[in-house]
Amino acid sequence: MSKTKVWIIGAKGRLGSTISDALDRMAYNVLTSDMDVDITDMDSVTAFMDMSHPAVVINCAGYNTHNWLEEDMVKAFRVNAIGARNVASASRKVGAKLIHMSTDDVFDGRGNEPLNEFDTATPDTIFGKSKLAGENFVRELNPKHLIVRSSWVYAKEGSCFVNSVIRQAKEGGVIQVAAEQYSSPTSAKVLADFVMKMIDANEYGIYHASCEGCCSRVEAAEEILRCMGQDPTGRIEEISAEAGKNSPRRTDLQNLMMKVTGIYQMPEWKDAMRDYIQELRG
Repeated sequence: MSKTKVWIIGAKGRLGSTISDALDRMAYNVLTSDMDVDITDMDSVTAFMDMSHPAVVINCAGYNTHNWLEEDMVKAFRVNAIGARNVASASRKVGAKLIHMSTDDVFDGRGNEPLNEFDTATPDTIFGKSKLAGENFVRELNPKHLIVRSSWVYAKEGSCFVNSVIRQAKEGGVIQVAAEQYSSPTSAKVLADFVMKMIDANEYGIYHASCEGCCSRVEAAEEILRCMGQDPTGRIEEISAEAGKNSPRRTDLQNLMMKVTGIYQMPEWKDAMRDYIQELRG
């Protein structure tokens, strides 16, 4: 029996590497790429797609910036929008299912309720705008698409909020955390488990996939300290909210499509956090 061929784009990143490590090579023929295939170049994407003919493409590539300088804007839209366009177009030509990873940043975070897949996306950052543009290209160009949005993703690889808090906790002293930011910290491992479930599932459209529950950055930092066996009392200093990256926002995602279809259940964010830190300590 032939194995399903899966191409992971952005395979050296936080999520891409987690998915790559977790996929069973006995069940899947896994192809990986990072900077070696330039997704902003249609010819490069098409050439790799025509040569490999994957059945499933998982696009984990992305460029994250909150900088409104033209240089960063161009790069963000080139990778997050044009890159997604190229992958969507090329994957449709070979009949591949496209699993495209997106973000809670497609919402402006100004509301007070959890955001589900049927809420209107209204990004107010360059990153969010470019990721939404990528989503739109994916929806328009490949009907066999699955757009997966998640939030505050953390993993061993790369820099992220959780790893920053862990590092500062080991160093001792006060940890500075942005105030008035709320969402759901999500382990790349549990997100990868969901993505792997969807490889063979007959499901399409937009899915939110964040750990259950909502917390502030401060509450997340306190829980990290507790998981590390440290007392968070007096250890956290809130940084005043500012315009841009540190602006007040609430972007916790409701996994409504998971509940509607009954296809999957994400764990609580505290449970995933505890497992992650235990694995690091082990």
